[in-house]
Amino acid sequence: MSTWSAPVRYGEVDQQGIVFNMHYLLYCDETMGAFCIQRGLLDVAARTHLVACTLNWRAPARWGDVVEVDARCGRLGTSSFVMHFDMRVGDNPICTVETTYVLADNGRPSPLPDDIRRALSADPPPAPPG
Repeated sequence: MSTWSAPVRYGEVDQQGIVFNMHYLLYCDETMGAFCIQRGLLDVAARTHLVACTLNWRAPARWGDVVEVDARCGRLGTSSFVMHFDMRVGDNPICTVETTYVLADNGRPSPLPDDIRRALSADPPPAPPG
């Protein structure tokens, strides 16, 4: 089950008919929000600052495709954590993204509390029935 998914909208594609580069980061932001909501970390999502991001494309997404994104926390630092986002259309991988975030309070790095560390590294909760 993907962490987040959505169809590619017409306004997200360029003149070549493929998703414009900046939208892949938007998909990561949406996925990060869903990841945090699924783990009861909405406050964490509001307090994180993006520090670095690396994208690796494998294939384009096109208008009408459904992009599915899986997210997992790869590393935990003192105040930072690294998220991995794997994007696909159907069974075809299209992009991988590694993003480093820092938890911050009043613009200054803040240590990750143990409960947040556990929630970030935990498996996602089961999907509701139905």
